[in-house]
This record gives sequence, structure tokens and C-alpha cells, in this order.
Amino acid sequence: MDLWPLGVYAALVLGLVGAMLGLSYVLGQRHHDRSTDFPYESGILSEGSARVRLSAKFYLIAMFFVIFDLEAVFLFAWAVAVREAGWVGYAEAFIFIFILLVALGYLWRVGALEWGSGRFRRLG
Repeated sequence: MDLWPLGVYAALVLGLVGAMLGLSYVLGQRHHDRSTDFPYESGILSEGSARVRLSAKFYLIAMFFVIFDLEAVFLFAWAVAVREAGWVGYAEAFIFIFILLVALGYLWRVGALEWGSGRFRRLG
């Protein structure tokens, strides 16, 4: 098994990366002003500490977004192959959507989608 093409490729990649870093160091601008030493995001100077404690609601909303975004990806793939999948594929997609709607209903019922200061309600 010949691995020399992989070695040549790796050497070329490392050489290219080294050349780009070296050229940017040699040709790059070097200026030290007082304003360039301040961190900013999107052109706005930061206020306060970066160690701010955020509510868990932000993480829950992010997780819900990822979950339901993946739902869209799966349904898009199903829609592309809907003719090949036939009625069995249609039934499977219906079951998938039904399970996700049940999960969404559960999240709505326990109050996970509310931004108020109240706690989650327990189902029991």
C-alpha cells in the first residue's frame, strides 16, 4: 500500500499553511493604539464582566431549537425521497411528526416555553 501521495499532500498543506502564516506576519500591519487593546463584539464595547450567570431558560431554548431544527432536516430528507418511500415512508414520517408534537405539547404543558419567572410545573 503506497502512502507517499498522502505524505506529499500533508507536506504541501503544512507548507502552504506555514507560508500563509509567515507572509501575514511579515507583511501584516503592526500598530498599538489604546483603542485596539479593548475587546469589543460587533463594534460595541463590552460592559460588565464576561462571567455573567445566565438563566437555564436560554439553554433550554437553544436545545429546543436544535431538536426542532433536526426535525426539519429529517423531514426535508424524507420529502426528497417521498416517492421511493411510498406509503410506508409516509406512515413513518407521520409517526415521527406525531411524536414530536407530543413532545412539544409536553414542553408547553410543563411551562418550559414560558419566559416568565415562574418555575416548571410538575405533572403528577
